[in-house]
Amino acid sequence: MSGSNQKVTPFLLFQGQQAEEAMNLYTSLFMDSEIKNILYQEDGSVLHATFSIKGQNIMCIDSAIKHEFTFTPAISLFVECDSIDEIQHLFQSLSESGDVLMPLGELPGMEKFGWVQDSFGVSWQLSLPSID
Repeated sequence: MSGSNQKVTPFLLFQGQQAEEAMNLYTSLFMDSEIKNILYQEDGSVLHATFSIKGQNIMCIDSAIKHEFTFTPAISLFVECDSIDEIQHLFQSLSESGDVLMPLGELPGMEKFGWVQDSFGVSWQLSLPSID
């Protein structure tokens, strides 16, 4: 991560060669996002990759080991959206084939808030701050 002042970076551990598919989905949904680099194993799985969403770097891999654990909503990615259209689009797209953990609605201090778990198991808290 040379050239970045970021000190703490989310790291997503996927199983079953899902990392590249997840990165492609995320970078297609979020504006100001890109896949920065991917290193592959001989079998085509992701050895290490970095992508960014709204300027936040996120690293990921495909685990070479089958683990008994997966993602949990206890840890989630919190996204501050810029518009009602953006939050509605992200909520719909990320919950497709996933789960709605908290329906899109109003919360104190927020015009809209929703919490979803995507088809890969990654949890997303989506927020549209109140304009006051």
